[in-house]
Amino acid sequence: MASLTIPPVLTTPRDDATHLYKAFKGFGCDKDAVINILAHRDGTQRALIQQEYRTMYSEDMTKRLAKELSGNLEKAILLWMYDPAGRDAILVRKALSADAIDLRAATEVICSRTPSQIVHVKQLYHSINGTFLEHDIELQASGDHKKLLLAYVSTMRYEGLEVDRATVDHDAKALYKAGEKKLGTDEKTFIRIFSERSRAHLAAVSATYDSMYSRSLKKAVKSETSGLLEFALLTILQCAENPAKYFAKELHEAMKGLGTNDNTLIRIVVTRTEIDMQYIKAEYQKKHKKSLNDAVYSETSGDYRTFLLSLLGPGH
Repeated sequence: MASLTIPPVLTTPRDDATHLYKAFKGFGCDKDAVINILAHRDGTQRALIQQEYRTMYSEDMTKRLAKELSGNLEKAILLWMYDPAGRDAILVRKALSADAIDLRAATEVICSRTPSQIVHVKQLYHSINGTFLEHDIELQASGDHKKLLLAYVSTMRYEGLEVDRATVDHDAKALYKAGEKKLGTDEKTFIRIFSERSRAHLAAVSATYDSMYSRSLKKAVKSETSGLLEFALLTILQCAENPAKYFAKELHEAMKGLGTNDNTLIRIVVTRTEIDMQYIKAEYQKKHKKSLNDAVYSETSGDYRTFLLSLLGPGH
């Protein structure tokens, strides 16, 4: 469930483009006007506004936004202007770029998306960057983490809810044999099952593992693997069971302690606002007895704070 709030009576994309042009004109940018419009338009509306702006002013609106804005507000708004697949393609490309490598961010985006989303991202990744996603993973990742990512982006998993009980039991036993039952870990088995099985199937394997061995599969992954492989497996598993809970946890991690990881905060708020942010907010409140809006308010400031809170929608 999205958290995006759209006015009951909308101005036309043409009017929005005119108001944005006015906000850019003169000395300094009217950031409030920019936020009031863009933070309350869905993906289709934002695309239409950009088309109208280009037609009317012979200028790319995102380039103008980049000129007028700066810092975290610029990062957040520019990311918000893309459609979901284009946004993911840009996020992953940036995370796999040699000058700003962030394998954790690339892993989060890839391993939290559905197979059909990944297909779309791969197509746009190639058309935007002129290179294949698999090529960049091959170049920047390593070891079992690389094997898992490559398997995950190239396997078409079933997206329905039906599961085969016999295969579920077989996988739970195979994972136990590959991990907790033996000395050392058979990573191949973990990679195969986690990259080939549907979300519904993995959630069933997790429940079966727990009932068979009185231990959670999540704990088994934590004790048997480490580093980026562990993070990738846990992302896949937690997004199979409860994506909102996973993102609430990642948001908490980004804001706890000294300083805030703004890149993570922006990435998750912007990419989940039109998908499941209401569920993420509920999971955050449940776990931390504090609203996500309050946490974001405490950790951000100025126009950047205003924009993120606009995307998050009403909340204490």
